Amino acid sequence: MDGLSASLEKMRTAGVPQTAIDTFGNYYERLRGGDTGVLREDEIDPVERIPDFDELPDAGQDSAVLERAVVIKLNGGLGTSMGLTSAKSLLEIKDGLTFLDVIVRQVLAIRKVAGPRLPLVLMNSFATHDDTLAAIERYPELAGDVPLAFVQNRFPKLLADQLTPVSWPANPSHEWAPPGHGDLYAAIVASGMLDSLLERGYRYAFVSNSDNLGATLEPRILSWFAELGAPFVMEVADRTAADRKGGHLARRRDGQLVLRESAQTREEDTEAFQDVTRHRYFNTNNLWLDLRALDELLARRGGVLGLPMIVNRKTVDPADRSTPAVIQLEAAMGAAISVFEGSAALRVPKRRFAPVKTTDDLLVVRSDAYALAEDATVELAPGRREAPVVELDPEFFKLLADFESRFRAGPPSLVDCERLRVRGDVTFGRGVMIRGDVAIDAAGGARRIEDGAVLCG
Repeated sequence: MDGLSASLEKMRTAGVPQTAIDTFGNYYERLRGGDTGVLREDEIDPVERIPDFDELPDAGQDSAVLERAVVIKLNGGLGTSMGLTSAKSLLEIKDGLTFLDVIVRQVLAIRKVAGPRLPLVLMNSFATHDDTLAAIERYPELAGDVPLAFVQNRFPKLLADQLTPVSWPANPSHEWAPPGHGDLYAAIVASGMLDSLLERGYRYAFVSNSDNLGATLEPRILSWFAELGAPFVMEVADRTAADRKGGHLARRRDGQLVLRESAQTREEDTEAFQDVTRHRYFNTNNLWLDLRALDELLARRGGVLGLPMIVNRKTVDPADRSTPAVIQLEAAMGAAISVFEGSAALRVPKRRFAPVKTTDDLLVVRSDAYALAEDATVELAPGRREAPVVELDPEFFKLLADFESRFRAGPPSLVDCERLRVRGDVTFGRGVMIRGDVAIDAAGGARRIEDGAVLCG
């Protein structure tokens, strides 16, 4: 069999749903036809003016619209970059609560005030599904008229020089890769979740990552989205130097909005891609989706949305660069902005974007620079306009176990911190306070910051 036939047969044997098989086949044919997934700088224009959250009318609690809304959280990550082996959403994040605890309480708080039937739906991976369902049993009040979760798909890795599916008997799990969060659209159909939601009258979905606790269902945005009548809206925020490597919003020459990721950028376009004054807005991955419009578009396209493709080049074992080179075919969830006619973007404040991707981020959110409100929203402490910048030495702090061992007494106070840089093996005592711009260098040997120390810079 050729590479495509062998890949499709492998997916069928593994029980991958037909919608995902068709989507993979679409990507493969484009790859074989020379599509690299690249979006050239000379094919796009910067986005200048878009609607602003601060200009939206105060919608109050519009129960009629809220009763047709659903919260979908992408919950497939294991947090392997921090050394985790279970669902990242089960990591303690704030005041003894996990990501999942906070997300559930956010949804229940909206129900309590507005009285809707608002469902929380999780898109899990095979690796996170069982642990997540076990954890969520603590919240029987979440049970509703739709399932609590569905599972994302998986694609076979392809040998880069042959475009045939990888065989790796030493660890068969390395033969498969997640298709990126763009798999949302195929998985929500294949699982039956889309039909279930539509049959029960749900129409508007707010979609975000489970590790971004700033992403809550905001009634002002929901009401605006419903009145706008757009099929798809992406929340974007102002890019800064810290965001220059993330995906940005742009506009094709025909006027259609698009999302360009770093993996879709030519080397010669890197400077333009990272120019935050040219491409001013980055994708927060907080999305608003008209489920009815999604169903209609999928019907017109034969079940394949046809998202812009990302060709991700890795090795079979991502932790071993000596293993064979492979291609992983992926798509970004936000890339759907380019396939929905009439899609839109909304500029939102940075408080709606507080993801935890590294232990640097984890320290900031656990600290007093962020506060957990009664409605379980996680926001910057009063008086702060931006989160402090934390840079911990990856040799000693990258993995969660190493990080935890150096903050056994809890995080230092960062409410008055602008920037914290730590180099070397540093352990923090109880009640440490960091103020201003502070650099700690222990390159010459291990160092302990004593209990109650106040470091100013």
